Amino acid sequence: MTERKEWNHEPTLPIAVSPLWQWPPKPLMALKWYADGWFFLTINMAILGLACASYLWASPSLDQTLTFDFSWVLMIFARNFILLLCVAGGLHLWFYTYAKQGTDKKYDPRPYPRNGRMFSFDAQIKDNMFWSLASGVTIWSGLEVLLWWALANGYAPTTSFSATPIWFIAFFLLIPVWESFYFYWIHRLLHTNLFYRFHALHHRNTDIGPWSGLSMHPVEHLFYFGTVIIHFVLPTHPVHLIFHLMFYALLAVTSHTGFEGLWFRNIKRVSLGTFHHQIHHRYFEVNYGNLDVPWDKLFGSFHDGTPDGKRRMKERLKTRKR
Repeated sequence: MTERKEWNHEPTLPIAVSPLWQWPPKPLMALKWYADGWFFLTINMAILGLACASYLWASPSLDQTLTFDFSWVLMIFARNFILLLCVAGGLHLWFYTYAKQGTDKKYDPRPYPRNGRMFSFDAQIKDNMFWSLASGVTIWSGLEVLLWWALANGYAPTTSFSATPIWFIAFFLLIPVWESFYFYWIHRLLHTNLFYRFHALHHRNTDIGPWSGLSMHPVEHLFYFGTVIIHFVLPTHPVHLIFHLMFYALLAVTSHTGFEGLWFRNIKRVSLGTFHHQIHHRYFEVNYGNLDVPWDKLFGSFHDGTPDGKRRMKERLKTRKR
């Protein structure tokens, strides 16, 4: 009997963390790693462009947000709802409805979406869309509304490009660094006995698609988007706030496509999901963070995608059960 292949597609293994944390030092490789993450056709740059456009044409002014008003609150909610619908919906149409890439560069051999009683409405796609839009967009938008009001009323420190140009630009670059720290630790917390009952909703998705990324319980959404607490400490501008929340929301979508990247005419146009996080959805108790800062390597929960990495994972989990 032929053994079922574990993965449909595997990238170059072992999975490597950022060269910034490798020894001996590799400064040129580290520079290329971060340049590849930001410049030209990248997810980070696309989200930055969307954030700037949203600030200019689909956001209130600080003067408007001095007091709560239905009109500007609705504007923020509608903007985020439409944005998520277009990004997650567009990627779902490309990869799954019309299957423009087939299964080329898809990590998991199992089909997405699936049906079953483990999902709300007995269907994975309806489940994922409901929790992403009904809970995800509401909490994302609600926290953005709160921060707009806090910035306008002096409860959160503000700055501008003219006042602190270097800090203004640097804050965009620091958000992914903060994300590496914040996401790892809240993710570990969500995997504890106390909170996993909420995180389990996200882990219904052992095979994932674009709508899976923000398919979470409202409690987890509060943890996830709670990243914006940093704006109560560090001086920021509303465009930083928009980018920060969009980064968390849309990166969840793009990193959960289930595919390594979007390929068109045999060329990878943009990098998307990482094998590192795909392994987390398969085995749950590994790869809690990302590859920019190797928290998983530091705390022994790293799975590098190799058979040896799988063996180390089994040994660690066996020790935990004793």
